[in-house]
Amino acid sequence: MISESSSFVKGMVLGGLFCVFVTLIGHNKMGHGSKAHHHEHHHIQAPNIEDVSNLSEAERMELSHSIRVYCIILVKPKDLGNWAAVKETWSKHCDKAEFYSSESVKVFDSVVLNTNDMWVMVRNAYKLAYERYKDEYNWFFLAHPTTFAVIENLKYFLLKKDPSQPFYIGHTVKSGELEYVDGDGGIVLSIESLKRLSKIFEDPDKCPEQGGLLWKLSEDKQLAVCLKYTGVLAENAEDSEGKDVFNTKSVGSLIKEAMANHPQQVVEGCCSDMAITFNGLAPNHMHVMMYGVYRLRAYGHNFKDALVFLPPADSDND
Repeated sequence: MISESSSFVKGMVLGGLFCVFVTLIGHNKMGHGSKAHHHEHHHIQAPNIEDVSNLSEAERMELSHSIRVYCIILVKPKDLGNWAAVKETWSKHCDKAEFYSSESVKVFDSVVLNTNDMWVMVRNAYKLAYERYKDEYNWFFLAHPTTFAVIENLKYFLLKKDPSQPFYIGHTVKSGELEYVDGDGGIVLSIESLKRLSKIFEDPDKCPEQGGLLWKLSEDKQLAVCLKYTGVLAENAEDSEGKDVFNTKSVGSLIKEAMANHPQQVVEGCCSDMAITFNGLAPNHMHVMMYGVYRLRAYGHNFKDALVFLPPADSDND
């Protein structure tokens, strides 16, 4: 009996390793079948201030109105505190923001997905967003309820990006041969990428609704796998100085790291001054960030920004 049990365990291990090997080969090969859709991963930067300053007033107005961002915030009942904070703070600055919840919650309106599986939530949220809003918005921003986002900085970053091209943007991470955007920092898809994603959702062999039996990828990795089949690759977003603008940590954590690593340049070494997201924030920290970003002013300092991104009509944002 012992030898039979041992043989069974060995068989399971070898079978699992074989499946992993086959999957990795498949991941390495995907995306190369259609060279027309393929473009290499690279670091993309925000526009230079000088480039914006040289635009005419008419061009600035046209650009500021052409970037329309739809925000998807994924929530569960356990997130009620952060849910309330996001609803009262940064989400008001999206052109439209909707909360996609795992189940119905009486205290807040949401798009109910009726699942606790994060990949299924991501998948169904993107499907619904594309079906309902493909003709209204050209950029789609997905975030967790612990994320704080400065939507005006996101719009500035996207200023010279063409949404009819396949963009998949955020804070990139490499896992083996797979490069993906870390969901903790927020994920941005252009309408073209969302269009391709909605089509690959219809192919369960390339983009399954459920994960594998032996192992399961996180939702952000699974998203990258599906997008890679369509020729859409992850791109790391940086400011004009090469600093990340999508952050997977809070400002406090980044400042602590800067104090340890760059004690003479804590502020400069911490974060980009055009940062778009921070993550890992408690509800009270959301309001602190809101105060610091939108309320606090140093008298005599005038940034003279060349562009103004106006809030949506009838918005009560700050």
